[in-house]
Amino acid sequence: MAGQRFVFLDPDGASEEWIHVVVEAATGVSYQQQYGGTACRQGWVEGYLVPVYAPDELDGLCEMFEGHFRGAGTWNHQWTADELAKLREIVAGVTFWACDGTNEEPRPLRLDEGRLAEADEAWIPVTTPDGPGVLLWCNSD
Repeated sequence: MAGQRFVFLDPDGASEEWIHVVVEAATGVSYQQQYGGTACRQGWVEGYLVPVYAPDELDGLCEMFEGHFRGAGTWNHQWTADELAKLREIVAGVTFWACDGTNEEPRPLRLDEGRLAEADEAWIPVTTPDGPGVLLWCNSD
């Protein structure tokens, strides 16, 4: 990984509320994130970071992962139909502004169910208008 740069998101836990999407792309920059609640997993994804404004969806994600799953993460979790429907709904509520250089258009994210096994607190695989990505937010632990 010569020339690869790593950016650790919120390394000291000082930022209380944030939500971003990293769109996967060959940029030479990878974003590292602690995720999985108290499981404290470490992940990284190469691409470009897009801050998003989604306070209600951030609340919904926190309620699901900190409340329903009690902050213990969801590694190897078998998602029920109700849990999956709720996660789809929350993710679809996040607006991603797609821009072709001239026009901007708000578009919803979609849960990438082909990568559902990767989903955990503060690390949700998504599909953006620009391709695959990961929805990241402040981990609860």
